[in-house]
Amino acid sequence: MKQLTSYEGLRCANCGAAMQGEFCHECGQSIHSVLKPMHHMLEETVETVLHIDGRIVHTLPPLLLKPGFLTLEYFAGRRVRYVAPFRLMFVLCLLSFFMVHLAIDQFAGEMSANGHPLISVDSRAIETAASPADVREALQEELDGLHSARATGMLPPNVLEQADVAERELRRKADHRLAELGAAPIPAASVAVNPPDTAKAAAATPDDATHGTIRRASPTVRIGWLPDAANARLTALDRHLQDNWRTFRQGDAAASAEAKQRMINGVFGTLPPAMFVLVPVFAALLGLFYVFRRRLYMEHLIVALHGHAFLFLCLLLFTLAGMLSTWLQPHAAWASHTLGWLQAALVLWIPVYLLLTQKRVYRQRWPMTLLKFWCIGWCYVGLLIFALLIAFLLGAAH
Repeated sequence: MKQLTSYEGLRCANCGAAMQGEFCHECGQSIHSVLKPMHHMLEETVETVLHIDGRIVHTLPPLLLKPGFLTLEYFAGRRVRYVAPFRLMFVLCLLSFFMVHLAIDQFAGEMSANGHPLISVDSRAIETAASPADVREALQEELDGLHSARATGMLPPNVLEQADVAERELRRKADHRLAELGAAPIPAASVAVNPPDTAKAAAATPDDATHGTIRRASPTVRIGWLPDAANARLTALDRHLQDNWRTFRQGDAAASAEAKQRMINGVFGTLPPAMFVLVPVFAALLGLFYVFRRRLYMEHLIVALHGHAFLFLCLLLFTLAGMLSTWLQPHAAWASHTLGWLQAALVLWIPVYLLLTQKRVYRQRWPMTLLKFWCIGWCYVGLLIFALLIAFLLGAAH
């Protein structure tokens, strides 16, 4: 039996109001003191960290499987048992982009671990060459292939080290084959990989040459109707973007990989704010197409928040399924194929879910709903491409 506690005669230590429960009805302060033994503090910390809000259980399944359900529940005033729309969208946005970022970072390593090397060299042409000229030609071809692989900037550090080892092994085998043919070994300088451009090297400063970056004077961005501070910011972004891209394309292997990672981190750091800006814009778009339904802007905003939360949840599940499929491929191919079908189902479910949500929330006939869904969809795709482009440019200029 639950024990009844009487608060008669107790007063709030903060405002002096008579207590009627564990919390003051005037200022909200708890009657319990924060000065507790250490073991109580540890218990509360563990409970806070491990506690899972029960509202998640009531929110995520209908968000994924019941189009428009959460939005209609929110409009009807039944909100306590569900996660608030903005908090739901915010958490799912961060989680989904974090997992996508993690998947991209692990992509190269996973391919290499699963028997799909990102680089490959073939020394058979060198070992079977019939003349010294054929040896030099075969070596040059393999070294050019290694340089092209490095220039992509997609190789992780461990694969870059393997490329360096492969290059030394190719040169060793070429020298061995030349010795068998009675020819002199090839000096390292005679078979050059990515020979430096003398004009660019002359224009580079000593500091730039050390870091593998060639700097050029960047023009100043000047837009007449913008203030000087905004033009200065745009100029700095343009200079950073050109430096990152130039280092990525023309720098050495280490500098190129660093520039690539810097741009990727910048892009994923810019994507969440870009999506947060896109949500109210999409709500305004809904208000424009449903202006005669006499809905408040806040109602359109709730629809937009729940819709984007659903998209981020699908992106999160799609990424998790892809990562799990890659991990299971060498161990259980059938499970990997099943996850592939799940990813396809998620992609097909997205437009169906959004269409049903629009039909159930705004309650128009199917012909008008389909027409507006088509128009809103294309407008949103344009907005999304624009937002992703801006996020990419700002991130690449990080």
